[in-house]
Amino acid sequence: MERNFDRFEVNPPGATGAVAAGWPPITKTGRHAPVAPNLLDYETSRATFSWEAARAELDGLPGGRGLNIAHEAVDRHATGARASRLALRCLAKAGVTRDFTYAELRDLTNRFANVLAQLGIGKGDRVYALAPRLPELYLAALGTLKHRAVFCPLFSAFGPEPIRTRLALGDARVLLTTTGLYQRKIAPLRAMLPALEHVLLIASDGAPVAVEGTHDLRQLMAVASDRYQIGPTDPEDPALLHFTSGTTGTPKGALHVHQAVVAHHITGKLALDLHPGDVFWCTADPGWVTGTSYGIIAPLTNGITTITDEADFDLERWYGIVQQQRVTVWYTAPTAIRMMMKAGAAAARGYDLSSLRFLASVGEPLNPEAVVWGEEAFGLPFHDNWWQTETGGIMIANFPAMDIRPGSMGRPLPGIDAVIARRSDSAVEIIAEPNVEGELALRVGWPSMFRAYWGERERYDRCFSDGYYFTGDLARRDADGYFWFIGRADDLIQTSGHLVGPFEIESVLLEHPAVAEAAVIGKPDPVIHEVVKAFVALKDGFVESEALRRELLGLGRSRLGAVIAPKEIDFLPDLPRTRSGKIMRRLLKARELGLPEGDISTLEQTAPPQEAP
Repeated sequence: MERNFDRFEVNPPGATGAVAAGWPPITKTGRHAPVAPNLLDYETSRATFSWEAARAELDGLPGGRGLNIAHEAVDRHATGARASRLALRCLAKAGVTRDFTYAELRDLTNRFANVLAQLGIGKGDRVYALAPRLPELYLAALGTLKHRAVFCPLFSAFGPEPIRTRLALGDARVLLTTTGLYQRKIAPLRAMLPALEHVLLIASDGAPVAVEGTHDLRQLMAVASDRYQIGPTDPEDPALLHFTSGTTGTPKGALHVHQAVVAHHITGKLALDLHPGDVFWCTADPGWVTGTSYGIIAPLTNGITTITDEADFDLERWYGIVQQQRVTVWYTAPTAIRMMMKAGAAAARGYDLSSLRFLASVGEPLNPEAVVWGEEAFGLPFHDNWWQTETGGIMIANFPAMDIRPGSMGRPLPGIDAVIARRSDSAVEIIAEPNVEGELALRVGWPSMFRAYWGERERYDRCFSDGYYFTGDLARRDADGYFWFIGRADDLIQTSGHLVGPFEIESVLLEHPAVAEAAVIGKPDPVIHEVVKAFVALKDGFVESEALRRELLGLGRSRLGAVIAPKEIDFLPDLPRTRSGKIMRRLLKARELGLPEGDISTLEQTAPPQEAP
């Protein structure tokens, strides 16, 4: 059957299937797109897919010496006609652009690998990066992987204590950072980090670095050789260490191996629909796993051009980048989408964004209104997908050749077996019936599955039962195999004998034209256990009032019923969220109840102080 892939139509004649809160499916109609999707037929792709075939799309190290992420991302493209292809375009805050072809990227990452060798860094040693989205960060990531050390990125906005905790947990031997960040955040901690032997500084002004106890990265790179042979790399050799906050205890260090590149590559191709010639922009910072898996590895293994931007979100800057760089595939976070929505679709229509072919979102569930708004603003809907730091790559997605059900996570990737399950001390129950809530679990065996929580074997083992990884996310699967996020297990609200997921309530509130963001918590109540309380941030042009509060409460009751609807609503200027875009419900709850706020190292500041790099 012929399918068409250029235009989307909301509520087409005859549309059927499960929907979220009354939102109809978005189906593909109209004329052909410039390229057909890589995943053209979902059922056929699932039936014929194998991880062995996905691995065969990669080269492996010459001479059968194993599988190395950096070789697949850079070196295999750096010969012949592909060598001069633009691999990486780095946009600086000040407007300077630095371009790197695949051949240049090979030579510069070779230099960084040789720098590590000269410093005595060996296979498996941890190399950390604490830097803005500067070119040196990307060179360090790939050079570290070439050297078979373990790369661990951190958010440059972290404060000293979370930095110290993460450096200490991973026994960091090397830290790459800027002069300004070192002097403000690292120097006072140096005595508490005995394992940290080397600090490589990126000078902010181009001048030589002269800071006691550090190295000038530019000088080291200048004298290092641009020739380097990657050593034998077992696919199970450690490669990446990403820290993710836990609900309790210290941050968890999720360890990934070189074999993860198989999943990075194929999910970029199938879920993000990367094609030769694409210009791809993933707005995530490499300090978040998305910024590494899909901001560095996946686009490069697919041999395309990837854009990075040092600056933080700015509406006009972002639209200008899409226009000027002719971005074709754009991968961003729901928070950013809602901020764009807040400014209105007219702002987007002031730019030439016709280069865009595919829009995707990740970080937290994308509310149905935002999915549909994409078509109003860009002529394309946003495709939500789901994965975690622990999964290493996209596991469930709304694919370009598949109908979108707004509010749904989509369907599992080929090669991924996802189920809704319940587990007890004695058994795991797989729930076969559709639309029954339970914990989302994945059958183990995909290449990018994390191999450990660093130094915490017991914590790691608790994630697995009967051959499944239990994600801690609650979800349901509809009759057609689409998965729908309900919430984290520890975010559920118990009220009047019902378990209520906050996302459903938040999505309804976000449909109101005054609401920019919403978050829901459970507030203790002596009679019904918990009442549902919502926190709302308003769009520009709206002001809080008792009338608006009553209007929102009425919307909740009419759409959700009296049991589930919020009983209280507070207005806030902004909602606390992590830099990866997730609203911190637990922080709202702690503040509401006067409890300790816990680890807020990943908290995004709405107006962060300007820091010299």
